Amino acid sequence: MDAAREAGRDPVSITTIVVTKFHPAALVRDLAGLGVRDFGENRLQDAAPKSAELADLDLVWHFVGQLQSKKARQVREFARVIHSVDRESLADALASDERSIDCFVQVNLTDDPARGGVVPSGLDALVARVLDTSGLRLRGLMVVAPLGEEPRRAFARARAYSEHIRRIAPEAINISMGMSDDFREAILEGATHLRIGTAITGNRPDSG
Repeated sequence: MDAAREAGRDPVSITTIVVTKFHPAALVRDLAGLGVRDFGENRLQDAAPKSAELADLDLVWHFVGQLQSKKARQVREFARVIHSVDRESLADALASDERSIDCFVQVNLTDDPARGGVVPSGLDALVARVLDTSGLRLRGLMVVAPLGEEPRRAFARARAYSEHIRRIAPEAINISMGMSDDFREAILEGATHLRIGTAITGNRPDSG
């Protein structure tokens, strides 16, 4: 990727998650045939049957949407990575003594609580809870660029938060940020995981 080279980074070090919400399982199968392994979904009702239909493929499913605690167990059944752990009660709901899964703590870069993510002042407590939760492996931090703000400026703040939590959790080195319209800026600020939808899949079909 040109942005990775501009940032002096190896493109291989960046994981591209193809977000396939509203797209059929057939598209996922086609992309898998081209070598794509990481796929993202943000709605349980779409992701669970899609992942079941494609169980014969060795795919890594990432859950990238806001998650209700009451649905945590169901998402845990198919997702290997959850990018949106934004509160301690959700970490508790995801606890398990069986299969461990990877997760990111989501930080809200806006003043709007509806946008999802823990407020920065609550980040340390959430990280501590995740680290103490059986069955969760903390991979790093996730953010969504705020509407109306220059993305790179927002991603620079996220990078600072990432550096902060690594003082608590040195292994939490990853940053999940950047989508179809702002992945270049995300790469320049250190993104390790991109969540790309329409730039790869094209416009999503009518969701009904």
